[in-house]
Amino acid sequence: MEFTIPDDRRYAESHEWTEDRNGVVRVGITDFAQDELGDIVFIELPTEGDDIEEGDEFGVIESIKAVSDVYAPISGTVTDVNEAVFDKPELVNDEPFSSGWLIQVETDQDLGHLLSASEYRDQI
Repeated sequence: MEFTIPDDRRYAESHEWTEDRNGVVRVGITDFAQDELGDIVFIELPTEGDDIEEGDEFGVIESIKAVSDVYAPISGTVTDVNEAVFDKPELVNDEPFSSGWLIQVETDQDLGHLLSASEYRDQI
């Protein structure tokens, strides 16, 4: 199967993507991750103002197949949470790189330590 892996993002080995939006980083799960999970039915995320640490769990995604932790690809402060996914968790299945994003994080961290699109393609 061919998965969507946008070249303008950086990826964590744990299948989260990051998109730098002028110093604020949007985070979600990859197309591969949502496909592995199956139909997503529930999402738990931090609240605005929470601090997250790279490598730590920051949320939970429940699907018809499994419950899976979501890990922070960077450290920083949550500045926005995509509340649309609480009412329509299937957005993460349908549009993981657009309307299915999870959180935005303010960080001083560089994203260079994360995988490029081609490196992530090689991993999966």
